[in-house]
Amino acid sequence: MTDICLMFEVHQPFRLNRNFHSDLLAKGKVRKNDLFNLYFDNGLNRYIFERAARKCYFPSNNIILEQIKESKKAGKPFKVTYGISGVFLEQCEMWKPELIESFKQLADTGCVEFMEETYYHSLAGLYSEDRSEFMEQVEMHRRLMKDLFNIEPQSIENTELLYNNAVAKTMEKMGYKVTVTEGIERILAGRSPNYVYKAKDSELRVLLRNYRLSDDIGFRFSSPWWNEYPLDATKYASWLASDQGQVITIFVDYETFGEHHWPECGIHEFLRALPHEVNRWHHLNWRTPSEVIKLHEPVDEIDVNEYNTISWADIERDPSAWIGNPMQNICYGSLKEMEQLVKGIGDKTLMKLWRYLQLSDHLYYLSMKGGGPGDVHNYFSSMGSPVEAFAVYSRILSDLEARIHLELEKPELAATRLLRRLPSGMGFTFSYEFARSSDLTVHSLDEFVSALKKVDLSSIMFHMERRDFERWLSFVVGDAELADQIAKITFSNKKLGGEKLRSKVLAATETRIRQLKKIADGGSASGKKGN
Repeated sequence: MTDICLMFEVHQPFRLNRNFHSDLLAKGKVRKNDLFNLYFDNGLNRYIFERAARKCYFPSNNIILEQIKESKKAGKPFKVTYGISGVFLEQCEMWKPELIESFKQLADTGCVEFMEETYYHSLAGLYSEDRSEFMEQVEMHRRLMKDLFNIEPQSIENTELLYNNAVAKTMEKMGYKVTVTEGIERILAGRSPNYVYKAKDSELRVLLRNYRLSDDIGFRFSSPWWNEYPLDATKYASWLASDQGQVITIFVDYETFGEHHWPECGIHEFLRALPHEVNRWHHLNWRTPSEVIKLHEPVDEIDVNEYNTISWADIERDPSAWIGNPMQNICYGSLKEMEQLVKGIGDKTLMKLWRYLQLSDHLYYLSMKGGGPGDVHNYFSSMGSPVEAFAVYSRILSDLEARIHLELEKPELAATRLLRRLPSGMGFTFSYEFARSSDLTVHSLDEFVSALKKVDLSSIMFHMERRDFERWLSFVVGDAELADQIAKITFSNKKLGGEKLRSKVLAATETRIRQLKKIADGGSASGKKGN
């Protein structure tokens, strides 16, 4: 017996405004609430969304609902799985709320599974070791799925099927049981993608997309040059039936059905006929990911280190579709650098704009690849060229960053920023001598105080003599005032040592923390009064 797991990615981006610069100049005074309509071309976004709804979403949902009902009567239910981004559902609420009702009808059949994913279809899973932004976006998506569909997904996919061991560990930590990624040869090493695997050193189950069979529908269906053209459901079902394994995972963009392949080419007829043609084969059954992992034990382990991250994009099947050239890396770096700043402010409007700008689509349009992959990138882009896309994207990122820095200049926000927890790689590691580091690394002033209380005195003396505390506080934390206080301890007490030195450094740091918290709390209080 072989299970067929048919999965759809449902996503539409908020495309950037090509006329952002001139629109900004013409606007005059700009408020934060104006920025969404300045940064994004919502006239174009609405047009494309409504076109896709008309050609793809409504007809495909209706076909699938119809086939689920018919197959239930026949005793062999047709089942599908959706991964729907949060920004797609936002666009439904803005322009086609009845589309949400259509997905609710599908959910009510009991034959549809919804997967978790990043709310903003972002690369947050690759940002940092702690992956806090990834987890926050997944939590946002979880709440949305609960609010809209009253479901709590047990399966999860990362944006564009980006996957490595660290991402898998994070997914498992969050309680998910199964994920899906690309069944590329370099991670399979001669094995078949048609089996259940598990992540390295983890109990998370991993389904692997059969990219050949998936791309037969997703890319080749309407291509007259293809030697299998025209493809019909009978032929495709026979291919599935002849393939061996526990589960064949077919994963395609939902827009395949009517938007990428237009209705005139017969794609809807193919979708309508497929459940019946597959069900004619007694050894094939439709399953969802959660059902698959209950029926099948993993046959082996998938090992993907972070330097070998995979995705389903382009020939390379790696992150190069989004971070493969200098333009992409500049914008990607800007996004990451803004994380701690915008979170330190706590402004919901600026935070949401920053997250909209994380949409992987913006980076995708900057790709300079040629050949087939280049054609695909250009097909999706609303910009004239990757260079134009970079010019627009970088201007908007720079504008948002400038507005964040203006907010940070407010005393209460400056205090909040200094009290923040620094990202991985910016912490201070205590050492005892030049060649020997401790395992103690701190990422905030509060953690610095806790470490000072318990670290060996020799480490404090070592760093004070080298002025390491001052440099970290000044150039990394950004607190020149506290750095100056620590420097005064060094210069005015050259012979100071032992517990007196520890006490002096602790007292200066704790006094500064109390001062900063008072400023920050005062700012929050005044902000509440003004609302």
